Amino acid sequence: MKIAVLYGGTSGEREVSLSTGKGIINALKKNGHEVVDIDFHPDRLNEILELDVDLVFIGLHGRFGEDGKIQGLLDMLGIPYVGSGVLASALAMDKAKSKQIFSQYGIATARSKTYRVENDNLRAIEEAIKQDFKPPFVIKPNQEGSTLGLTIVKDITEIEEGVKKAGESDDTILVEDYIAGREVTVPVVGKQGEEKALPVIEIIPKSDYYDFDSKYKPGGSEHIVPAQLPEEMTEKLQKHSVLAHQLLGCDVYSRVDFIVTNEHEAIILEVNTLPGMTPTSLFPDSANKIGWSYEEMVERFVELSTSK
Repeated sequence: MKIAVLYGGTSGEREVSLSTGKGIINALKKNGHEVVDIDFHPDRLNEILELDVDLVFIGLHGRFGEDGKIQGLLDMLGIPYVGSGVLASALAMDKAKSKQIFSQYGIATARSKTYRVENDNLRAIEEAIKQDFKPPFVIKPNQEGSTLGLTIVKDITEIEEGVKKAGESDDTILVEDYIAGREVTVPVVGKQGEEKALPVIEIIPKSDYYDFDSKYKPGGSEHIVPAQLPEEMTEKLQKHSVLAHQLLGCDVYSRVDFIVTNEHEAIILEVNTLPGMTPTSLFPDSANKIGWSYEEMVERFVELSTSK
């Protein structure tokens, strides 16, 4: 097949996307496909408008890639692509909206509240947060990935910087209770209605929490696959991952992040519709545990996308 790979982009996750794109491009070539690689930029939409390919593999992360915008453009052009559609992508990117959906269906979430940034109202937001939350809690942009713009507030003096940092990435700030526990993630793959969860991964970051460097720098974190959890918890995580994927209407693949608390409760964090596919990424690690090489995993995504 002739497959275009979109990677790079303009979000804060550009460097990660460059690595993801490189991995996908190499895998597709090894699998015998003809590849058109595009370092995507909104100012060069003609590169998309003039595409003549069988399929687009989206290796973008963050805005313009993971939020449904590029999916909408490809839909209008009638070009099939790998992964979730417009609505699922937009919902997954909007943490507050997705949390509301999860809660309605019995998937536990951290208590949270959103604050709209407008007309220099950061001081008012800071005061409201002081009234609504007690440390420790998390301040982050409502729509951003890879923990960019995230602050774990351990003292109220850190609220001002946290609000400013999150407000630089988004016009809506999400604040939620900090949940202590073990960080785990569950890849999901399959046709809609036939999804399966892959082995659960526990993430042990070398820093205080699973930040950008922990995610993407070699040696930044340790991945334990499968996670050493009671069988009952493993089953619950896998079941809730597939349910979360389906509730948002995701397609082909996603990765669902959780915290397993010290009280043995599974708290969902978010669904990643375009999870990282770099050499240090989580999804390939889990796929490898069930015998899929990186190239086989990429080919399965292609097959699922073309057999609809």
